[in-house]
Amino acid sequence: MADPFHDDDLAHLAVHGVPPLPAVANSGYIDNEGARIWYASVGAGPPVVLLHGGLGNSGNWGYQVMALIGAGYTAILIDSRGQGRSTRDSRPYSYELMASDTRAVMDAFGISRAAFVGWSDGADTALVLSRETPGRSMGVFFFACNVDSTGARPFQPTPVIDRIYHHHVKEHAALSPLAGRFEAMRDDLGAMQANQPDYGPDELREITVPVWSVLGEHDEFIEREHAEYIARTVPAGKFVLLPSVSHFAPLQRPDAFNRVMLDFLREVTRPWQV
Repeated sequence: MADPFHDDDLAHLAVHGVPPLPAVANSGYIDNEGARIWYASVGAGPPVVLLHGGLGNSGNWGYQVMALIGAGYTAILIDSRGQGRSTRDSRPYSYELMASDTRAVMDAFGISRAAFVGWSDGADTALVLSRETPGRSMGVFFFACNVDSTGARPFQPTPVIDRIYHHHVKEHAALSPLAGRFEAMRDDLGAMQANQPDYGPDELREITVPVWSVLGEHDEFIEREHAEYIARTVPAGKFVLLPSVSHFAPLQRPDAFNRVMLDFLREVTRPWQV
């Protein structure tokens, strides 16, 4: 048996990118809250909404979508507002706006409830959605994000961060209808990330759905203690540490990431498959 694929330094990504998404059964745009949001659906089975990290797009899930399809799930892909193929208006970014976009896509597909896999910004979007409208959420795979400013590590540039950043710049130029706006998008997202969602223990205790707080052992941006605190404080929380990877685990060691993701999905979707 071949060794599992590893790209810990993202050198493979820098040359080859991410495997392309499979042909989607349904894709398009929906207008919501001043933005035109791109979405797609592929697969059959319980719906899993994939929410990418800041600066990225749905293509960042290239290693996860086929695993979801093979395990019997429908992957719902969304390009967050102002990122990928989606537009935005002049309002500041907020996780509440992106949660609204996510619910609008679910409504377009006629999906009353879904499981959420969120990466970085996408994790906070899923958490905010699940607190605001718990009836829409089966649970949140909360990968590599913080809920207040104390959870963020001081920024230290690395070659891995440089490679993913340049990948995002290239993808934005290829996909975005907002030509030449990458730096503005980056800075505006940074302003949101510095202050939102600012959830304290009381807000976390209000989240009634299962939340797996998942972190790479070498995450460049998030403190491990903070991820453990989230898991301790959310009533149905669980902490999972992914060894030997960082903030970019879905790209670095997709087999290991996917195993944990599918464990989560089997647990939270079981009641809806009976």
